[in-house]
Amino acid sequence: MAEILLPLIIGLGLGVIIVLITVWLKSKVTPGGKITDEDALAERLKDSFSRISFDVLKSQSELGSQELDTKKALIDQTLDSIRQEMQKVQKTIDQTNKDRSEKFGELTSQLKTTAETHQKLQQTTQQLSTALASTQVRGQWGERMAEDVLRLAGFVEGINYQKQKTMETSSERPDYTFFLPQNLKVNMDVKFPLNNYMRYLESSDDISRDSNKKQFFRDVRKHITDITKRNYINPEEQTVDYVIVFIPNEQVYGFIHENDRTVLDEALKNKVILCSPLTLYAILAVIRQAVDNFHLEQSANKILALMGTFKKQWSLFVESMDKMGEKIEAAQQEFNKLSSTRRKQLERPLQKIEELREQKGLPMETLKPESKAPEKKEQKPKGIL
Repeated sequence: MAEILLPLIIGLGLGVIIVLITVWLKSKVTPGGKITDEDALAERLKDSFSRISFDVLKSQSELGSQELDTKKALIDQTLDSIRQEMQKVQKTIDQTNKDRSEKFGELTSQLKTTAETHQKLQQTTQQLSTALASTQVRGQWGERMAEDVLRLAGFVEGINYQKQKTMETSSERPDYTFFLPQNLKVNMDVKFPLNNYMRYLESSDDISRDSNKKQFFRDVRKHITDITKRNYINPEEQTVDYVIVFIPNEQVYGFIHENDRTVLDEALKNKVILCSPLTLYAILAVIRQAVDNFHLEQSANKILALMGTFKKQWSLFVESMDKMGEKIEAAQQEFNKLSSTRRKQLERPLQKIEELREQKGLPMETLKPESKAPEKKEQKPKGIL
């Protein structure tokens, strides 16, 4: 902008100077009104300055026009860049809208599926709650959970454990009896009181929840006492000094841990081990490892005994082989004597006999044994084939 204003100001300044000179020259005109040389000079100066001003203005106008064209080109280029960027932004916005529509559709479908799954889960939970209200069904559920853990631990019925078999010295029937090394056993009960725990979960107010919670822990303590009164721990049956009580739910086991740890301490004092599915798996893993180690130890002892027997037989074998070697060596020596010394001793008389035969001129056949006369063939009677 300053480049355009500066020439304009210069042109205006020249014009003012020309006007001032013209006025001064006119003040010099003669009284008769005739044009003098000064007037002509003033006119010429006026024309010259006018042309200069016009040329300057024209030149500046052309420069301004070129500058405007250049700036217009830059502006057009900038506008093109902005237009391209706007197109990219619009394309991104369109793609985002498309992706958002697709994601919204997927989200709607997932929400619908989640709602259906939640409804089915509620129905299943309701059915499970109804089923677990029965003591018999809870016992069957506990057995099913225990069977799954046993199968996962690799236990086989009849080999690693037996199920609901009456004890030999009493009428008690443990739910499960596990076999330990050295003919020892450990019994497990899978029945557990859950009625008040279910009521605790279904309670709608704090008073009933607290009441059901206290009653649940009373039931647990009573169940532990009842277990200790049974003959699950019986030296005559070669059982260990502990009995296992299976809680078929991790949530119930955690609830007991969080709210009253004295229950677990009391159970251990009474030689009762409370275990959940996870802790039962750990116990079974220890039992199986102990059984495997015991069997491995027995096998190692048998192998050591066999090694002792093998060593004894090997010593006898080596002794017999040495004797046989000595005999073979003696026989070899005798054979060498027969094939060398004895043979030479026998060949010397034969050599002398041969020399005598050659001296007498006897043929070789005379020294051969007389040949036997050929046997006559028996003639068969005529008529017999």
